[in-house]
Amino acid sequence: MVADLKRPGEEEAYGSEKKLRLQSFDHGVGSEPVSNLEIIPSDSYVKQKSKGFKADESDLRGSQQISLFEEQLSLMDHKEAEVGEHKEKYGRDPLPRDFHPDTHDVSFQQLEAEQSTLPSSKDEGTSTIVRFFGVTKDGHSMLCNVTGFKHYLYVPVPSDPEAQDPHEVAAFTRYLNETFENTVDRIDIVAKQSIWGYNGDSMLPFYQIFVTNPNTVNKMRTAFEKGYLVHKSWFSAGTTTYDNIAYTLRLMIDCGIAGMSWITLPKGTYQLVPEHERVSTCQLEVTINYRKLVSHPAENEWSQASPLRILSFDIECAGRPGIFPEPETDPVIQIANVMSVAGAKKPFIRNVFTVDTCSPITGSQIYSHATEEEMLKHWRDFVVAADPDIIIGYNTSNFDFPYLINRAKALKVQSFPYFGRLFNVKQEITSSVFSSKAYGTKESKNINIDGRLQLDLLQFIQREYKLRSYTLNAVSAHFLGEQKEDVHHSIITSLQHGDSETRRRLAVYCLKDAYLPLRLMEKLMALVNYTEMARVTGVPFSYLLSRGQQIKVISQLFRKCLQIDTVIPNMQSQASDEQYEGATVIEPIRGYYDIPISTLDFSSLYPSIMMAHNLCYTTLTNKSTVEKYNLKLDEDYIVTPNGDYFVTSKVRRGILPTILDELIGARKRAKKDLKNETEPFKKDVLNGRQLALKVSANSVYGFTGATVGKLPCLAISSSVTSFGRNMIMLTKQAVEEKYSIKNGFKHDSLVVYGDTDSVMVKFGTTDLKEAMELGAEAATYVSTLFKHPINLEFEKAYFPYLLINKKRYAGLLWTNPDKYDKIDQKGLASVRRDSCPLVSIVMNKVLKKILIERNVEGALGFVKEIIDDILHNKADISKLIISKTLAPNYTNPQPHAVLADRMKKRDGVGPNVGDRVDYVVIAGNDKLYNRAEDPLYVLEHNMQIDSRYYLTNQLQNPIISIIAPILGEKQANAMFVVKSIKINTGNMKGGLMGFVKKVDSCKNCKGPLKKGEGPLCSNCQAKSGELYIKALYNVRDLEEKFGRLWTQCQRCAGSLHNEVLCSNKNCDIFYMRVKVKKELQENIESLSKW
Repeated sequence: MVADLKRPGEEEAYGSEKKLRLQSFDHGVGSEPVSNLEIIPSDSYVKQKSKGFKADESDLRGSQQISLFEEQLSLMDHKEAEVGEHKEKYGRDPLPRDFHPDTHDVSFQQLEAEQSTLPSSKDEGTSTIVRFFGVTKDGHSMLCNVTGFKHYLYVPVPSDPEAQDPHEVAAFTRYLNETFENTVDRIDIVAKQSIWGYNGDSMLPFYQIFVTNPNTVNKMRTAFEKGYLVHKSWFSAGTTTYDNIAYTLRLMIDCGIAGMSWITLPKGTYQLVPEHERVSTCQLEVTINYRKLVSHPAENEWSQASPLRILSFDIECAGRPGIFPEPETDPVIQIANVMSVAGAKKPFIRNVFTVDTCSPITGSQIYSHATEEEMLKHWRDFVVAADPDIIIGYNTSNFDFPYLINRAKALKVQSFPYFGRLFNVKQEITSSVFSSKAYGTKESKNINIDGRLQLDLLQFIQREYKLRSYTLNAVSAHFLGEQKEDVHHSIITSLQHGDSETRRRLAVYCLKDAYLPLRLMEKLMALVNYTEMARVTGVPFSYLLSRGQQIKVISQLFRKCLQIDTVIPNMQSQASDEQYEGATVIEPIRGYYDIPISTLDFSSLYPSIMMAHNLCYTTLTNKSTVEKYNLKLDEDYIVTPNGDYFVTSKVRRGILPTILDELIGARKRAKKDLKNETEPFKKDVLNGRQLALKVSANSVYGFTGATVGKLPCLAISSSVTSFGRNMIMLTKQAVEEKYSIKNGFKHDSLVVYGDTDSVMVKFGTTDLKEAMELGAEAATYVSTLFKHPINLEFEKAYFPYLLINKKRYAGLLWTNPDKYDKIDQKGLASVRRDSCPLVSIVMNKVLKKILIERNVEGALGFVKEIIDDILHNKADISKLIISKTLAPNYTNPQPHAVLADRMKKRDGVGPNVGDRVDYVVIAGNDKLYNRAEDPLYVLEHNMQIDSRYYLTNQLQNPIISIIAPILGEKQANAMFVVKSIKINTGNMKGGLMGFVKKVDSCKNCKGPLKKGEGPLCSNCQAKSGELYIKALYNVRDLEEKFGRLWTQCQRCAGSLHNEVLCSNKNCDIFYMRVKVKKELQENIESLSKW
């Protein structure tokens, strides 16, 4: 009877297979088989397989049935053929034959700036230069050596009358040169004002000390501040120095150059570097004095991007069984490359470098190599020839690049680590730990690739998005809506050691992993958004991935200060215990509101407060200064609600309000241009620009409140929040006062909640349209009570609205009374990443039933079903996975951290700091942190999930929080009262269990079997036929289920003819497949004992 059991579609796929045999279906879980089930194919299928899988080198489409991804590659290939493009063309177009520096201006978009030296140049007494790498509008690569710029710092001129005498200044210059190895060029006396505090309009004298070696600046700064300079006792310890900024950024600020902006070199002002002195692979290598540069703001024609070449790559390594690949031992066997031009619709280079032969892949080139050394040399030559401006990938910073460099080192391929744009600069690996409040702590490796930008999409997405998982598969599913085959590293070696067809399969997998980062970059507009952020804030592109938020504000401050003769003190960054009161939260009136709740929001609240009240370093003053200059309250100065003094814009317009005004004004212009623009790429640029302007404006407030920062000023940040608190309370009072029965309205309005920059108002009407009209009217009215540019807006209403607690609510959001927009949630477990997905699924379903379907009974019934599934171990394990980020240190043991250590000891490889660790909680009496386990390990070892933990620690509180406002606390809690839970803790070993003898049990009643009895006890023998048929049907059901899962995985991989190798742990089907496979194996083994 076993031979008659078939999966769905079995007849079509396998013809006349007639029996089951033990073998493995899937090796994706590990090197050992997980299941022993195989369908023996018919002779016709064997012939078909041998014919179809035979490599045919003349077939450029490849010998196997092509996948969906390969169809995309084929389409690109056909389009290239139609327009006559040549696949092998890697290099750039040559310079015009008539090009000459005396007759041609050169305009280029600068990509990277770095400090260097040019020994052959002593322009204006210094050999220090800044190298700008870039690309012209025609796509020519460029290296521009900017010479002659001297670094400097400011110190206040001493009070000694002689300190401004030219002879004494010259004597002080000689003293400094004796101290700092003749690196001081000159000292100028300039009139400046400090950014810190208002003290009238008088300018003060400063020494501006210019040096020929930028490294002297930091040494000199320390000497001044520590009191090491004893010349005439002019400077004591504690002297404040001004304008602490890096040399490269100083030059960019003084020359008006922003990151990723355009620079023009007028004809006749620059010189070509002689051929024998060239240091780079760039087509143009020139030298120019910094005074001759012409910088362009990112407006009109200069807002466009040059045709940047973008290379995305991925590598595959052949590791040893059970060990994650190590570059000292394990070879790199494939490198896939996809190259495109910014803004283009398709990549113009698609290839795979392989060790050993590989069957053709449609629409791509295969470069086979006899040895790994040959492949690495060829790939290095390819990168230099293709000359990418930007190199991207997924986890390239921490894996691909370090692995390639270390592997080449192990193989002694001396020429490999020279794929940057500088001939003699070796690519090397350095480690760093980046930590910030906004982005957390990340360990990373840095590779210097001079002249080529690096954009690791993993790092970009980790900084910009909060996701449960950051694997390429999970991210692609989230943003692109598609999965990919995920081959476990333990399978790669067997594919490599197979034949040209198995290596082809690996190559397709590798090529897709190279293509996906390019698609993600385009989808998320990573390059466009970061380009605009660099332009808006003025910092180099590379700072955006390697530095925090503060450098962006500092750059803008220095640029504005340069225009108004203002200097910035070098503040000693120290942690402070001083705290200031945060934003006001109006106590929520908790409950379920089945009537419209109008939401009034302050537009750009904190920036608008700073502009309206002129809050800035330059306007901060005190009572004695007010009295000294006879300033009038409210006219000349204000006292903020927390007691700080600031002069009004009538006396002095602050720098921060000016910067904010310009940012917000520029954003309005960008949004206006966005509406009028029709070209897609230009629309993306404008959208990226307005987002960058928004982020920059919002970060200014945070900069002033960062106690461990470059320029903290709690007087500003605390004043902003104090004004905000007053405004929220005044809004509540004004709305409730005006919109009341005594003023002729039908109902008394009530502010049910308020938080930071918004208030939620119940006007009492059940009509949504009327509630929205009242909200718009109230916003206009309240705005008149505040100073310009503070503005209260009505944008949305909630109906119905579930208010749970402070910063925790959900509601059906409406911006148009005719159709709702979405369910909006704040602070609920459904949007948190530290709870398991089941919580989000259940909460979203419950909210949908309550808010959209208005079916409370249906919501409760659904919750009861879920509780029952958890108690009976029916919940899908993929929905029980908890994911948490691994930090460097913990005071107390944490489940995910303990598991990470256990995985490293057990598997030889585990998560690193900054990675998210997936785990489930298993049953047992041990501490919770010892019961966190890898989900796959749990399935493979038949471990029991801790049902009570998931009910009480994961599901109970979130669900009660949303149903209690409707049912009441008592009835909501009653749903989770479980009298007892029977937990099977799996295979028990040790203790008394060591003395227990295992006895076979009856397949039906589970009673003990006597010696010599078969699968059934004597009491059940009469039912043997019926029970056998039942067991057969159970096997068949599991077969069908496994077959459906298997086919689904084949479709995802792109071919119904290949074995499934995928081990994508972010895919629900993966865990289902593993579980069903194990159950199927156990049932077949059980059946064999009848």
